[in-house]
Amino acid sequence: MKEYYGGCHCGAVSFKFQSNERVDIWKCNCSICNAYDYEHLFIKHEDLTLINGDDQISSYTFGTKNAKHFFCKLCGIKSFYQPRSHPDMYSVNLRCVKSPPKIEKVIDFDGINFEDSIQKI
Repeated sequence: MKEYYGGCHCGAVSFKFQSNERVDIWKCNCSICNAYDYEHLFIKHEDLTLINGDDQISSYTFGTKNAKHFFCKLCGIKSFYQPRSHPDMYSVNLRCVKSPPKIEKVIDFDGINFEDSIQKI
């Protein structure tokens, strides 16, 4: 395990987390992930620490209201969020991590058909 750092574009929100140096990520085709080209790296809640920006985070929910999308109020970047697919983990956008872990495997997830797709995982 290694410590990594990430955050939003403007630096108002920053965090650190523990992860393996080689990771699997998810690429989802739902309307929100596709628009961001989001690269999901799932991190256990206890392995992610918010360094600063708690007061700069705004949240957005839609549909089932199970996912909590966290955005920086200043620059609008979603560097991590609480996904519906992994209730005990955060999804960190690998694109928002400084010197990120190496990608071992990319798992394509059909978020457009979430209910059917999640049962296959």
